[in-house]
Amino acid sequence: MSHTDLHGLPLSTASAAAAEAFNTTVLSYLRYRADISANLKATLAADPDFALAHILKGYLMMLSFKEANVPAAVEGLAAADNLIGRASGREQAHAAALRAWISGDLDRTLAIWEQILDEHPRDVLALRLHHFNAFWLGRPAAMAREVEQALPYYSRDLAGWGTLLACRCFAHEELGNYTLAEAAGRDAIDVDKGDLWAAHAVAHILEMQGRCAEGIDWLGALEPYWEGANNLKHHLWWHRGLYHFERGEFDTVLGLYDRNFRNLASPITEAQPDLYIDIQNAASMLFRLARQGVDVGSRWNEIADKAEARIGDCLSPFTLPHWMMALAATRRLESGERMLDAMRTYAASAGTLNARLVGDYALPISEALLLRAKGDPAAAARVMRPAIGGMYRLGGSHAQQDVLEQLFLDCAVAAGSNDDVALILARVAGRHPVPPERRMGYKGAARTLS
Repeated sequence: MSHTDLHGLPLSTASAAAAEAFNTTVLSYLRYRADISANLKATLAADPDFALAHILKGYLMMLSFKEANVPAAVEGLAAADNLIGRASGREQAHAAALRAWISGDLDRTLAIWEQILDEHPRDVLALRLHHFNAFWLGRPAAMAREVEQALPYYSRDLAGWGTLLACRCFAHEELGNYTLAEAAGRDAIDVDKGDLWAAHAVAHILEMQGRCAEGIDWLGALEPYWEGANNLKHHLWWHRGLYHFERGEFDTVLGLYDRNFRNLASPITEAQPDLYIDIQNAASMLFRLARQGVDVGSRWNEIADKAEARIGDCLSPFTLPHWMMALAATRRLESGERMLDAMRTYAASAGTLNARLVGDYALPISEALLLRAKGDPAAAARVMRPAIGGMYRLGGSHAQQDVLEQLFLDCAVAAGSNDDVALILARVAGRHPVPPERRMGYKGAARTLS
């Protein structure tokens, strides 16, 4: 008897229990639930010779953007390679995608998933992995293209319908198609109120449009449905913090920081204390608050400790400036220099797209942070200026990239460079529907310049 995935595609396992556990694992991945590892272990226990399950293990390791987890991804690929002869062509293509990802060939990785989707548009695993990686390369048009191509092949009775709608929402939000995006996101929540990606995508729309009160209510109403969620719920609480930040409610933001999105005693945080998205959440919020004169106390210290332990790990280019924010804020300038040296070495020697992104964008932004900490904002602005136009290639949403724009503005103001102030204000005015003079991070500079 043959077994199939969530959407009826054949799975190369003779075990009904393995097929069921695999589908549960994929659902956990799509819904951002913390039981994904346990479900994957159950899958492999039911059928240790299930190649696609080993590939999924490799995918999950790579999704952490952590150099220390790459050997486990290699192990998963090696196990799959020993079994791949009995797998389908689709599953063999997934092995090729994992191999390309491990080697750092991100363009080939995306192309393989796109080929899988051309032949099997209901392969929701390929769709979701493509969506994730295209996002972290700053390619929302590619995200939207794959979603729109898959859309005619989906219907409400499919397990991945809500996921498809959530991805449609986020892709179009990043493209500025807010009406289409919001409708898709709200439809996804109608399918599953516990869909964190849909909640997240609509939260972005509300942030971009300055609908802070709605955003607070939106996330508050959905929070009861996040039971069992993984670190993405931290990011949703970060979004709630952004709404309160824009309203000047800084004590509330710090409360959310300590109790919610950077609660060091949380089991989820304890399990992955240096996960890239959690570090981005924490560092970017502390940076924003410090710019407003808020005393953030000793909160930078634990991030700086982790930054020192991750020097040389460049798998997440967008996270690198966030590590540097912590080193600069805690005056660990020697560690900051070591991090810069490691980035230079990686950029010069790795020979991958990721290495180019580090060298062209993450490195100058991180250099600017260190120069700013050393009291030379003019040099910081000068070093960072060439990276501004292309730093979207580091990935991250408009809301996440915004902290980098605030960094440049801060340097320009401190250096007394009105031309640079005007440059960055014009940039953010063109990217954000709410004008700079009405946004917390920009209004002081906007009013001064006018």
